[in-house]
Amino acid sequence: MRFSLFVHMERWDESVSHRECFENLTELALIAEAGGFSTVWIGEHHSMEYTISPSPMPQLAYLAARTSTIRLGAGTIIAPFWNPIRVAGETALLDVISNGRMEVGLARGAYQFEFDRLMGGMSAVDGGKHLREMVPAVRALWEGDYAHDGEVWQFPTSTSVPKPLQKPTPPMWIAARDISSHEFAVANGCNVMVTPLMKGDEEVEDLARKFDTAVANNPGIDRPDLMVLRHTHVHPADEPEGWRRPAEGIQKFYRTFDAWFGNKTTPKNGFLEPSPAEKFAERPEFTPESLHKTAMIGTPEEIIERLRHYEALGVSEFSLWSDNSLTHEEKKRSLELFIEHVVPAFQGQPASAAH
Repeated sequence: MRFSLFVHMERWDESVSHRECFENLTELALIAEAGGFSTVWIGEHHSMEYTISPSPMPQLAYLAARTSTIRLGAGTIIAPFWNPIRVAGETALLDVISNGRMEVGLARGAYQFEFDRLMGGMSAVDGGKHLREMVPAVRALWEGDYAHDGEVWQFPTSTSVPKPLQKPTPPMWIAARDISSHEFAVANGCNVMVTPLMKGDEEVEDLARKFDTAVANNPGIDRPDLMVLRHTHVHPADEPEGWRRPAEGIQKFYRTFDAWFGNKTTPKNGFLEPSPAEKFAERPEFTPESLHKTAMIGTPEEIIERLRHYEALGVSEFSLWSDNSLTHEEKKRSLELFIEHVVPAFQGQPASAAH
């Protein structure tokens, strides 16, 4: 099983500058590369201080120049906000800049807040048709001349300039949850990324079953990769209460996600207060105690045990989701512990060998 880092610039108040956020993200990416991580992933979000990334492309292009081995994942580009020609060209340029290290994830989008501002109020649930039309169009543009006459986009013969270095094309990933998304991804030769959010490992098992079903239903296609993205925080074994602060931090992240997703309040200069904890009094999955069990929080041994289960389910990449409202130093220490103690357990050597 490979490991990757999913990271955004993350700002909760104005005490940290945007420049400092950028330097923090860069440092985490460099630590991940030095620790043998396969990929660094950066998503796309608009007008939100708690996940800052109006485009993953410039950040990944910068990291391409600062790194040499780690792959660079745009994860995920929101299909309705783009044109296929632009996706093909910009991702291919990133592939050239990085000497063939680009990966691209595509998603339909989730926040109605963003659709209200970028798509004239189009319903976010309608983004699936953009995603389904985008994937084959981008691949065709990477490969050569292509004209498109779809429901969403129409354009005369065009092509991606430049062309990506990776042949036949760079890896494409689809963010999937329901079975139809898994089926579409596998049928179109795309890898699958899933996130169980606040649900437990039974959700990972269910998502892996959906993926396996989609693979079985497409017998002529090579089995793609399956990635699980999960909030992760490692604490030392000699700190039995070390789980509590990250669990509370991840709870704050999800309460903030709820506020943005609910789209009921106008943010102030990109900030939105987390939904109050009382709102979730009847939602046990929001408690720190529950998040301790569902998020990937624990000692190295506890995390190794759970990841072994994921590996047995056929998960080929685990992505350490670092956004959690904690300080940069706390995130950095957790990542270092993961690299020192967890990664070696999946490289054919005992975890203790990394000391």
